[in-house]
Parts: sequence; structure tokens; C-alpha cells
Amino acid sequence: MEPWLIVGLGNPGPAYAAHRHSIGYAVVDELARRMGIRFGAPRGLRAEVAEGRLGPIGPQARRVVLAKSRTFMNETGGAVAGLLKYFKITPDRLVVVHDELDIEPGQLRNKFGGGDNGHNGLKSIRKSLGTGDFYRVRFGVGRPPDRQDPADFLLSNFSASDRDLIAGEVARAADAVESLLTVGLDRTQTAYNS
Repeated sequence: MEPWLIVGLGNPGPAYAAHRHSIGYAVVDELARRMGIRFGAPRGLRAEVAEGRLGPIGPQARRVVLAKSRTFMNETGGAVAGLLKYFKITPDRLVVVHDELDIEPGQLRNKFGGGDNGHNGLKSIRKSLGTGDFYRVRFGVGRPPDRQDPADFLLSNFSASDRDLIAGEVARAADAVESLLTVGLDRTQTAYNS
């Protein structure tokens, strides 16, 4: 059976690791930890990848490729297109985990298809694939306070007071990805959309 590709969006490198914009990386890292697999960087791919099975042991376990692009956010599309081609996966088996300004911290939304809502990573993926028809796990980071520039806000760390909430939400987002693959979108939306 064709595997699923789970892509966590973020910017590469330790300087960006704790930024709001790199929350997708944290979610796929959590999935890899649960699955007991490690990321590697195959030649010719502009991403770190880890392969394994996700979900309950047995026939319901889904073959997955976890990925973190090694490009900056606005160039993610080329890396994702390369991963789909390399692993022979169609866009309807792609799940993108990303930050979302229009959702409050501590909230998730799961959906299929749609626009990019000004998100440069999604914009790049839609342009490279020629479609927006893929799954999204949207991780709420909220709007910047006062008149702070949204780009500066996304490229900053979560506040100390938000860190416990965010750690729990990373685990919940990983649960939502697993649910999406094993029981489908409708049941996942009912259980995890807040």
C-alpha cells in the first residue's frame, strides 16, 4: 500500500528550532520519537526523512515517511515535490503540519484542501504541486501582540508561560496525525478540532 508523507514545516538549523514558525518540526519529531525511528538525510533530497509504521500494531498500522525540509519556509514546495516523487506518493496522501496565526495557542484544526492563508510554506507547496488538495494539521500560535510584525512574531520563541501548553499541544497534534491516518478526517475533526 502507498505510504503517507507527513511533512512538518519549519526553518532548518538550531537558531530556528524553538520558533513558532518551526512547530511542524516539533510535531514530526514527536512522531519519530513515538515510532522509535531516526531522521537521516538521503542524497538528492532536500529534507531529513524517517520511515516507519504509525498507528496500532497489525494491519491498521500505516506506512509513513516523516519529513522536515532542509530549505527555508518559502522554498519548501520544491523539497515536498521531490519527496512525493521519490517515494511515489500522491498529494492526497500528504499531511502538512504547520503553524497558524488565525488559531489561538492550544488549539488545532484538521482539514483537507484550501488556500494558503498567507502562509509562505503552504504557498510554496501549492505552487510546486499545482494543487492545494492535501491534508493539513494547523497548529494555533495566535496573533502577535500589539502591533508586532507577524513575521517577527513567527520567528520568535514561545513565551515561557506558553511552553507547557505548547508541549501538550505538540503531543496532541501528533495524536491528530495518527488519527487522521487510521480513522479518517471526519472522526479526527470531531476529536481534535478546537
